[in-house]
Amino acid sequence: HMSGTAEARLMGSAVAGVSELMLFHPVDTIAKRIMTTESRLVVSSISGTAGNLNAAVFKESAGAGLGTKFGSLFPGIGFGAVYKILQRVYKFGGQPVLKDWMRIRYGQSFEAAFGHNGAATMLSATSGALIGIGEVVLLPLDALKVKAQTAPEQLKGRGVVDIFRTEGWSLYRGAGWTVARNAPGSFALFGGNKAAKIMMGVGEDGQRATWMQDAISSCAGATASIMVAQPLDIVKTRIQSRAFNSPESGVSIITNLLKNEGPGALFKGLTPKLMVVGPKLVFSFTVAQHLIGYFTTTMKGF
Repeated sequence: HMSGTAEARLMGSAVAGVSELMLFHPVDTIAKRIMTTESRLVVSSISGTAGNLNAAVFKESAGAGLGTKFGSLFPGIGFGAVYKILQRVYKFGGQPVLKDWMRIRYGQSFEAAFGHNGAATMLSATSGALIGIGEVVLLPLDALKVKAQTAPEQLKGRGVVDIFRTEGWSLYRGAGWTVARNAPGSFALFGGNKAAKIMMGVGEDGQRATWMQDAISSCAGATASIMVAQPLDIVKTRIQSRAFNSPESGVSIITNLLKNEGPGALFKGLTPKLMVVGPKLVFSFTVAQHLIGYFTTTMKGF
């Protein structure tokens, strides 16, 4: 017999992951394809830039009709779906579990160090960062999703089992960079979310946030998270989209990037990222938080 809390966290985060996928997978593909295009996209003429973008985004469907173009934005939906739903359940469902555990063990030390409100924010942020680090376990699914979106020819006609058997640990390529990106990113996501809630006066556990409050706090967390993680995300995406047989180290990617594209390139794609990942993360984080709250209340009786 459970309090219904665990089930609520599972259901709330799973519903969030599924609904997010249907809405946002196409937009995510576009962002990934722009981020992995290593030539200059913006040229002096508008039509030239538009042509470059069309080719970068739609690849071989660049000349096709609208329907085909839209369909071409759902590659890797299998990996994408499994990865996204597992990731959301793990992250949005798991973080509250870890936070509760940490509060029981280390709550008093946090209170002593950061004060009452500070402790609540820091507990959320720290448990978030640890969850972010653990997310590296899901990396192979993410790598396959990125490859399916940006370099599908590497996966043609191969079963998942075959890919895992032959590629093995190379699917964990970029693991260090992923941790370096996830830890601060998740710290900022959950910490920013909690800080915003405290500022709005939604804090103590008995009280449920409104949809609007959940959306505002998710927005604060997501914005902080994306900005903190963007430079590392570029490195991670480029590492993952390289061919299986031609790895390149993160350091050499950064060196070449600074040399060929300039330091501004570390934030390449930040605007589409905020416009794309922003709403996506805000959407699923809002839905997850709100439904977890809702299910927790309604399942108390069972």
